[in-house]
Amino acid sequence: MTATAAPLFNDVADGPPEAYGYWLTTEDNLRIRVGHWPAKAGRGTIFLCPGRTEYIEKYGKAARKLVQNGYGVLAIDWRGQGLSERLHKDTLLGHVSEFAEYQVDLETVMRWAAQGNAPKPWYILGHSMGGCIGLRALYKNNRFLAAAFTGPMWGINVVTLNQTAARLMAKTGTLMGLGTAYTPSTKAESYCATADFKGNTLTNDRDMWEYMRLHMSKHPELQLGGPSLRWFHRALHETWQLSHMPSPPQPCLCFLGRDEQVVDVQRIKDRMAAWTNGSLIIITPGAHEVLMEAPQVHNAILDQISAHFDAHRNQNSTS
Repeated sequence: MTATAAPLFNDVADGPPEAYGYWLTTEDNLRIRVGHWPAKAGRGTIFLCPGRTEYIEKYGKAARKLVQNGYGVLAIDWRGQGLSERLHKDTLLGHVSEFAEYQVDLETVMRWAAQGNAPKPWYILGHSMGGCIGLRALYKNNRFLAAAFTGPMWGINVVTLNQTAARLMAKTGTLMGLGTAYTPSTKAESYCATADFKGNTLTNDRDMWEYMRLHMSKHPELQLGGPSLRWFHRALHETWQLSHMPSPPQPCLCFLGRDEQVVDVQRIKDRMAAWTNGSLIIITPGAHEVLMEAPQVHNAILDQISAHFDAHRNQNSTS
């Protein structure tokens, strides 16, 4: 697989100084972007799977800490967001036809990584929608030695509807030809670029809020608005399917903010209670994006994730 150079805005990412961006082409002929922060310590590579609306640069600070801890980081711009190819003429619309398309993106990156571009063992770290994609990936292959998730989207917090009613509403709208309409209560603007810090659902830390807003102002091409009705329908379907599957065999560490409002908290608690070699850690205070909380909070989480991966790498090497 051939990769070509792509921009990576490390000036605003504040990531490790050795940083590379690449364009890759998926099997369905879409151009996606991957960011690579290599490490010299050789402890392996973490595939960092961002959430909906997110982009590689947002995880620069996290990559800096993980590289310090000896792990290389590969971060992915999913199709339809970041600098990857957008899927609708309204480039602010978050849209895919099927959630399986995200697996095509991940598998594309894995094929490129397997060409000697990312030292093994491999681990997966997923946030929000990236947690949904990452969980599905654990069922599809055994190439990841261990997993970690933050605020994973294993269900969506549908405030005014129950899950069944939400699925019915989304399906009906899609069948009526409204699949590329914005999901009700969302619009064609970036939440982080337009919302006030006070009352936001992402972070309790103003400095990290401003860090994210800096990305939006300096590189507005990274912005993404609300999801399409089709995305919402398929997201509800995918998370419902996953909720009926037993947990995969890989060891898992999961972090959940005490004040989570975006994803379905009970789905996370149920999943982790049944994950034989899994642990759930509640972050207090913590909103949806615990890796965007204050440095002492997110660095402690990243140290725990590194220790989790260390333990299972060492265990695997002696087994």
